[in-house]
Amino acid sequence: MSSKILALAAMAAMSVVCGTAIAQNEGQDMRVAPPLDPSIKTTFVHLGNGVPGVLYEPVNPGPKAQIAVFAMHSANDFLTHSACTELSKRGYRVLCANDSNDKNQLFNDGILDTVLLQAKAGINYLRKVPGVKKVVLWGHSGGGTVMAAYQNIAENGVKICQDDHKLYKCPNTLANLPPADGVIMGDSNWGLPLITLLGMNPAVGMDNAMKIDPELDMFNPKNGFDPAGAHYSAEFVKKFEAGQVKKYNAMVKLALERKALIDAGKGNYADDEPFFIAGANFNTHTLFGQDMSLMSHTVKPQQLVHPDGSITTEIVHTVRQPEFKDDRNQHLYRSILKTTVKGFLSTYATRVTDDFGYGEDDTLKGIDWTSSWSNIEGNAETITVPFLTIGMTGSYEHSMAETLYNHVKSADNTLVFIEGATHGYGTCTRCEKTKGQFGDGIKTTYDYADKWLSKPGRFM
Repeated sequence: MSSKILALAAMAAMSVVCGTAIAQNEGQDMRVAPPLDPSIKTTFVHLGNGVPGVLYEPVNPGPKAQIAVFAMHSANDFLTHSACTELSKRGYRVLCANDSNDKNQLFNDGILDTVLLQAKAGINYLRKVPGVKKVVLWGHSGGGTVMAAYQNIAENGVKICQDDHKLYKCPNTLANLPPADGVIMGDSNWGLPLITLLGMNPAVGMDNAMKIDPELDMFNPKNGFDPAGAHYSAEFVKKFEAGQVKKYNAMVKLALERKALIDAGKGNYADDEPFFIAGANFNTHTLFGQDMSLMSHTVKPQQLVHPDGSITTEIVHTVRQPEFKDDRNQHLYRSILKTTVKGFLSTYATRVTDDFGYGEDDTLKGIDWTSSWSNIEGNAETITVPFLTIGMTGSYEHSMAETLYNHVKSADNTLVFIEGATHGYGTCTRCEKTKGQFGDGIKTTYDYADKWLSKPGRFM
């Protein structure tokens, strides 16, 4: 194929992607790619199995171009993620890729090992790019689940995710993953199992969203709900969390029972089964997403990066605002977890004890982090490469960063928070007390990432 045709294909792919806006917390975080900086060139990359990617490179590569960053999500369009443009214009090569579901898979929320094999294709590609000496993984939001699982298995082999303690063992197809040289978690979540649990609405039955238990309804004003910001009592929080554990463990039990029947040839299908659960979508209901007193600050003093680039060490407080203005639990596409039995067990299931809960600080208890190879924290316990965790104080996932930092094994382990940045790294303008207080979240985030990546002796 001629270079002209390749260029046209790349432009066409980019124009399709750039025409789709994906909202992220605030208007300025809508992921519509701005015009490319003239110092950057792009190349469309086909990674196989329906997986598209775009390689962003400096037109005139300098020393930083020997470091390549790989960015991909578990179920989202990442071809124009801000990491692509912001890191490349700072001198790095960046491959941004979309995951693609297996052709035999019915649902968008699928089995993690399929995505990890697609990540493998991205790493293999970057290892062959002339001039690339180091590869660093970038995990944002649900992409954190992918990158932590990938690196852990790549460093330690499939035995790390096949022990008898795992609810669901990873397949041998994940053997011989090429490891990366570093990991960056940019406002990742706790991992798909934990966000499923944290977003579990116990007031809603597993199969009927129209039946709401008023005693467990976080949207009931009698329980403390207010669209401007809820104030739940300690008694209600404890009752709600107990209900979450009960419903979540019932889901795990059901999935294990259905898998046993499938394996015995007695299931409804030969290979897998649909697994739909009402009121189990993280994006529609979390107590701490509405009550700002919950998960509101770090346990210990941590590094906070201010808009001018200065860093202070302090107890870091969230500046986020209430996320949910109304009850979305009775909407099919807003509140349901749609996956398969095996998809749930491999991607969304973990072991949880009855003492599960959280309070004012970022401490989470009652989680068996090593019972699932989808738990980021459990995977981090055996990752040894340089590791950077970035939390955004204007984001509801800000609370995860300190928890992850405490689990990372690597001796080169860094945690920072970006003041006033949202989940999409943009500035939380509605969090500001004065206009411009939090500066440019995107710039602050990537300036720090640049500083970390280019530290002499780390990758260069």
